[in-house]
Amino acid sequence: MNAPAPIRLLVVDDHTLFRRGLIALLAQYADLQVVGEAADAGEALRRAQALQPDLVLLDNHLPGARGVDALPDLRQAAPATRVLMLTVSEDEQDLADALRNGAQGYVLKTVDGEVLAQAIRRTVRGESVVSPELTGKLVTAFRAMSGSPSPAAAEPAAAADPLAVLSPREQEILRCIARGASNKEIARGLDIAETTVKIHVQHILRKLNLNSRVQAAVFATQRREQAA
Repeated sequence: MNAPAPIRLLVVDDHTLFRRGLIALLAQYADLQVVGEAADAGEALRRAQALQPDLVLLDNHLPGARGVDALPDLRQAAPATRVLMLTVSEDEQDLADALRNGAQGYVLKTVDGEVLAQAIRRTVRGESVVSPELTGKLVTAFRAMSGSPSPAAAEPAAAADPLAVLSPREQEILRCIARGASNKEIARGLDIAETTVKIHVQHILRKLNLNSRVQAAVFATQRREQAA
């Protein structure tokens, strides 16, 4: 049986040494293939349009423009391409802007190589990936995106617990999502099939009227803060 085609990557970073080092690191994985590189937003747009990669690894601090500001044009140039931010910025506003403008994930440059490879694979599969160190900041970022009030301001309106619509298993899986666990990790930890996890995740998003795992993680974290 033929091996699946490798994931085609475009690496965008203005620091040549880091970019070349990252490309060398990714070359260690047979299922990942760097098909192009760019040092600024303009070059990234041209390369993305020409190459139509599966995923763009995008730095935020680029000459003349932030990576998050280039996201809408990138998405237009390569509509089927997913974008994973790879940056040193832990700023909540950068995180909010990235998610608002269409990034599927946000990973810090301190990440281990194997963890980055897994983040790339998960992002291409359609999962939303955010560095565990930023989980707490997702709440702030999500409020910035949605304009939702703080927990204190929202307290008078709080009525029935929204989690009541979830089954015990769905609540358990939601807590795993909030910790940043992948479907495979959840399946292994709960001793259930990965396809079962995917179905539960779909039900969680539908019942809570959410659009992504990132929003689910934010929701769960926010509920935990309110209960504390």
